[in-house]
Amino acid sequence: MTAPLAFIGKVGGRDEIVSACPAAKALGIHVGMAATHARALVSNLDFRAAEPEADAALLDRLALFGVGRWSPIVAVSPPDGIWLDLTGAAHLHGGEERFCQRLHAFCQRAGFSARIAIADTPGAAHALARYGREDIAIIPPGGVVKAVSPLPVAALRLETGALNAARKFGFETIADLLPVARGPLARRLGLATIDRLDQMLGGKAEPITSREDVVTPAVERRLLEPISTAEAISQVMHDLLKDLAEVLQCRGLGARSLRLIGLRIDGGEQVVAIGTSRPTRDVPHLLRLLKLRIERIDPGMGLEQFRLLAPHTELLDAENLGAILAGESTVRDPARLIDVVAGRIGPGAVFRIAPVESHVPERAVRPTSPIAIAGSWPAWQRPVRLFARPEPLSRVIALLPDQPPRRFEWRGRSYMVVAGDGPERVHGEWWRRNAEVWAVRDYYRVEDEAGGRYWVFRRGDGVTSESGDLSWWMHGVFA
Repeated sequence: MTAPLAFIGKVGGRDEIVSACPAAKALGIHVGMAATHARALVSNLDFRAAEPEADAALLDRLALFGVGRWSPIVAVSPPDGIWLDLTGAAHLHGGEERFCQRLHAFCQRAGFSARIAIADTPGAAHALARYGREDIAIIPPGGVVKAVSPLPVAALRLETGALNAARKFGFETIADLLPVARGPLARRLGLATIDRLDQMLGGKAEPITSREDVVTPAVERRLLEPISTAEAISQVMHDLLKDLAEVLQCRGLGARSLRLIGLRIDGGEQVVAIGTSRPTRDVPHLLRLLKLRIERIDPGMGLEQFRLLAPHTELLDAENLGAILAGESTVRDPARLIDVVAGRIGPGAVFRIAPVESHVPERAVRPTSPIAIAGSWPAWQRPVRLFARPEPLSRVIALLPDQPPRRFEWRGRSYMVVAGDGPERVHGEWWRRNAEVWAVRDYYRVEDEAGGRYWVFRRGDGVTSESGDLSWWMHGVFA
């Protein structure tokens, strides 16, 4: 049986517990307890010396990992956390909720216990991640005040003197501070408390200084005068792309994603991101994609500094243009068109359907990259439109066991069948779950009086009830 574990560090002039495992905490060991007291309380406690330098190095490596995998703006939040700026990058991970779930699973696989919070401000996210009760907390826009009100005053990242003063004056939670006038509050707890409160509530900007990745190609422009017009921003984009293209060419790389960060004169940041289907360093094409994001930039009183990063790059070798120049190539690469369309309607809305080795129709296809080779399709006749979920039919008239339906109702309308073909029998995939061991579907292609052609199926073989309940379903529509 593993002994309870606790780490000891030098705090002031004595040795104190700086961290303890759940088993040690259950025995009464807590952070801040004197090491001698802990030894007397638990005789078999496994004491080890804390290594803050190693912890800091691990956090730095984790932040550097996050720059290449999660967001270009990642910073260390000592002593046990990291900042992540997801502005303009959440959709690349399937949304904020999905990103949090994946990040939490990653931490669990790495052996870390983690609490994740997303909020409008870094201060609110920091407070909820350390003092909140949920492992994953996603605060909707405008909900910061309600979310942080029940948190203790320590969530404001105050010094020890300010925390002692807060206890002296009876301030226990952030909600206790909100109705107090700023002047009296500053005299009691100090100006730092006002700054932290404004940063948490969004009244004062708190930019995150990202961990710089020397591998990530990046260029920067500092302007003599702030700019705010779309034309001026477009010109800066063009200049940055030209500089970045030279950096990428020297490294033999092409960009798969770009992130533009604009710093306003009030300290706020404006971030936009684009992605490409293939690695590229073509300035006109990338500029066209970035211009689609200009309307999302709020310049405020003016933008004075810009930074362009390529967090995702791939090798880009020279292309053989001999066949194209000779007129022998007739296949055009749709990547540029796909990039423009995806930039307008979202990357998740552009995809290609690829075949999957499965007999069950709804499992036989999957969305894939729009520029990927889909592969060969089976010779089975399938409808042009296949429903993701079959829809039930009612009032079906059909002869058992193997005749197509003669009449059915679907979506409140009656259909009289004049021709039908089938059945095509599809068995369940018994290796997935036990319920499909005896499952059977009999599919039919039918045509109604108006010329509409449909793909319907009956659950069961029409003989035994174990193979299905004999209900009828609509699964697709032919052209």
